[in-house]
Amino acid sequence: MTLPEPDVSIHDQRLANVLAEMTDRICSGEPADLESACREYPELAADLRHLWGAVLVTDTAGAVRDEVPGKRIPVPTVIGDYELLEEVGRGGMGVVFRARQRSLDREVAVKMILRGRLASDADMQRFLAEAAATASLQHVGIVPVYEVGNIDGRPFFSMKFIEGETLAQKVAAGPMNAREACELVIAVAEAVGVAHAAGILHRDIKPSNILFGRDGHPMLTDFGLAKHMSAGAKMDLTRSGMLVGTPAYMSPEQAGGRRQDVGVASDVYSLGCVLYYALTGRAPFVGESPVELVMMVIEQDPTPPRTLRPGLDRDLEMIVTRCLQKPADLRYPNTAALISDLRAYLSDERVSARSGHFNQVVARMFRETHHAAVLENWGLLWMWHSLVLLIASLLTWQMALFGVERREIYIAVWVVGLGAWAAVFWKLRQRMGPVTFIERQVAHVWGASMVGIAMLFPLEWWLELEVLSLAPLLGVITSMVFIIKAGMLSGAFYFQAIALLIAAVAMAILPRQAHLIFGLVAGGCFFFPGLKYKRQRGVNS
Repeated sequence: MTLPEPDVSIHDQRLANVLAEMTDRICSGEPADLESACREYPELAADLRHLWGAVLVTDTAGAVRDEVPGKRIPVPTVIGDYELLEEVGRGGMGVVFRARQRSLDREVAVKMILRGRLASDADMQRFLAEAAATASLQHVGIVPVYEVGNIDGRPFFSMKFIEGETLAQKVAAGPMNAREACELVIAVAEAVGVAHAAGILHRDIKPSNILFGRDGHPMLTDFGLAKHMSAGAKMDLTRSGMLVGTPAYMSPEQAGGRRQDVGVASDVYSLGCVLYYALTGRAPFVGESPVELVMMVIEQDPTPPRTLRPGLDRDLEMIVTRCLQKPADLRYPNTAALISDLRAYLSDERVSARSGHFNQVVARMFRETHHAAVLENWGLLWMWHSLVLLIASLLTWQMALFGVERREIYIAVWVVGLGAWAAVFWKLRQRMGPVTFIERQVAHVWGASMVGIAMLFPLEWWLELEVLSLAPLLGVITSMVFIIKAGMLSGAFYFQAIALLIAAVAMAILPRQAHLIFGLVAGGCFFFPGLKYKRQRGVNS
């Protein structure tokens, strides 16, 4: 079956216009509220939610470039009590200098806001919020803040200068051994746990934010994207809807712009990314652009660590895999649980990532995957598909009862008729908005099933069987489609697969009612999930 190519529809143009308007607001420093846009344009809500994260990461990358001024602060120079000696790093909001605090004659790191006096109020608040967040945390694994101040309208804070390398620099020479990587993540996770206990999410844990001092102990820095978890807190000062974090190390909920879902498990995900990086020498996802990375984080699973490092222990791979689960509730619930498993691994004890009670295994098998959200686009179409299947089955059942034996008539119904409906189905789906990668995979599975059904008729002829003798295979072929959907979309589809296999047996026992049985069962297997996801789309819109 050849699926028609996408076309530019009115829906696509409206979607592009709304996204462009929201992006322009972000670029001009104004808030762009995704939920408000979804309420204003309910017919675009599902596509806006799916694409907004990818659009924002492009805007974030552009914002970083725009905010770096052409003129750098000359060094060495004296600002207040600090003699700035050299620039040692800069990011999207701040620049860090190695400096000497003259009054105490000590070497420190001084972080200043990039835009200086040109910074907006929001930039100022975010910068000072980072200082406040870091200064409130006391732990050997967190770079301490010494002073927060303002010199000639230029806010700054000074902190301990860590003379050493970052994890990114350390791993550039090659992956770490398993024990060293585990001890590293344990130390960083303990520091993150202290922040969580204080109600602070880091949201930007990555190799370049982990520093090694002279004693070799890792220290976590850069709380520029920190968020306070308490109700009513004002620490989360990112622009409304802005994507925060580094794409290669951010959690799926961060990548998707689902700020309400970002929590402790999001930092656990990033710690898993750091462990993956330390063990393999690369991030879980590698793409050519930030947008590509975001889509990979949302939709795809990372390459298993043992594929990149074959000698890696299976238990350690399971720990990494659990951290990197797409659904947050399948990850470690907190840093303490992750630390416990890493210590169990180092002690050659059984790790919890490899165990599970029977009811937990069953629950995970039948849960929805992170791809299930795309079914909201298919709900109504599946309801129509159930009607088409029922009509084709009832028509075939009636023709068989009346003794119709011409194969070409049945071929017209099941090959030509359903093929035409498939083309219409796909065209309708395209008019609803951009088609995702996982939807194309589902479409190919569906296309394969139609090829299988079409082959039943020539096989009957070649084997010299009576027409419709292979009808029970309809149930088998369709059940295989639902088994694949269960793995890709929702474990609930295993029930549909079982129902269709039972129907196949019933069709073999009652050949005169075979297509009636198939039409009722297959129609129901598509209709009820379709109704569920149609209603879900209405709620989310």
